[in-house]
Amino acid sequence: MKFSLFLHLERVSTDDSQKELYEEFLELCQIADQGGMHAIWTGEHHGMNFTIAPNPFISLVDLARRTKNVRLGTGTVIAPFWHPIKLAGEAAMADLIMDGRLDLGVARGAYSYEYERLMPGMDAWEAGQRLREVIPAVQKLWQGDYSHDGEYFQFPKTTSSPKPLQQPGPPIWVAARDPNSHDFAVANGCNVQVTPLWMGDSEIESLMERFNTACASNAGMPRPKIMLLNHTYVAASDEDAQLAAEEINRFYCYFGAWFKNEREVSQGLIAPLSEDEIAAHPFYSAEAMLRDNVIATADTVIERLQKYQALGYDEYSFWIDSGMSFERKKASLERFIQDVMPVFQ
Repeated sequence: MKFSLFLHLERVSTDDSQKELYEEFLELCQIADQGGMHAIWTGEHHGMNFTIAPNPFISLVDLARRTKNVRLGTGTVIAPFWHPIKLAGEAAMADLIMDGRLDLGVARGAYSYEYERLMPGMDAWEAGQRLREVIPAVQKLWQGDYSHDGEYFQFPKTTSSPKPLQQPGPPIWVAARDPNSHDFAVANGCNVQVTPLWMGDSEIESLMERFNTACASNAGMPRPKIMLLNHTYVAASDEDAQLAAEEINRFYCYFGAWFKNEREVSQGLIAPLSEDEIAAHPFYSAEAMLRDNVIATADTVIERLQKYQALGYDEYSFWIDSGMSFERKKASLERFIQDVMPVFQ
């Protein structure tokens, strides 16, 4: 099982300098590269300081000049916000600049806050249908001389310009949850990204079952790879793990608030949650975070990851977004590299 780092710029206060946040983002990525991680992933979000990531290709091209070994992946671009010709060309250009280190992760998106600003009237179902049209079109544009007459896009014969360095193209990863998404990914020769979010090991097992079912249903296709994205904190002590659980619980309360899209947003920051609101959340709690995410000292983290490896996951992505200070993120990542990863090598 390979290991990767998944991160964005997180801005939780107007006091946070966006420039300093980017410098901290770069340092975490360089630690991952120098520590032997396989890949770095960063995504696409708009108008949200919760995850500052307007175009992952810009960040990844910058990282390509500051790192040596890691693969660099979009985790993920939001398919409905892209025309296939534009996505094919920009991804190919990034792959050229990055010396063939690009992995292209694609999702339908999750936040109605973004939908209503960039694609007013679009719902999650339509977003999923757009993803299913965009990905095959991108694959064919990379091969060239492709015309398209779909539900959402129509264009005459076109070739991606440039073409990607990797042939037939960078690996494509589909963010999948429901069985149909797994089936689409496998049938179209794509790898699969999954995340249990706050739902724990039972969801991790269920996601692998959905993937295995899709592979069995597409027996003529090569078995793709599957990556598990999970919130992770390697603690210095049990007390440190408890603090991390409280921090990640707060993160998920804000995640849920953004997802519901009911609170006021000003200057890209959502209206603060009160301590009573955080304490009263029906299924987020520090205890649940400890149980359902990988938040523990190194020995327990190793045990959890060995279980995921045995289930068949090819890659485990250390999701470091957490609302924590940079210093706490850095210490946890360094403990992961020093104390956890060597067991799997």
